[in-house]
Amino acid sequence: MKHNRMATANAAGATTGVVFIACRLLVGLFPDFMFTAAQSWFHGVELTRLTAFNLTPASFVWGLISSSVFAWIVGYLFAYFYNMFVKK
Repeated sequence: MKHNRMATANAAGATTGVVFIACRLLVGLFPDFMFTAAQSWFHGVELTRLTAFNLTPASFVWGLISSSVFAWIVGYLFAYFYNMFVKK
């Protein structure tokens, strides 16, 4: 099965955008729980020095755009390499 690069990249970017928005909402609603969850995802690295959240509208927009663009690039590269390896 061959991947359509644009479709894969668009799906990766859109999925990341949805996850980013959900994460932002969860951090706003449950900051302590999300802090504990994030620490567990980083293998218990001590994150207590990072106690402040920067939940400004500007940081939200910048994070949403930059993470979605990065995911789009990763999705495009994934489809490119997938198609290259399928040919072999």
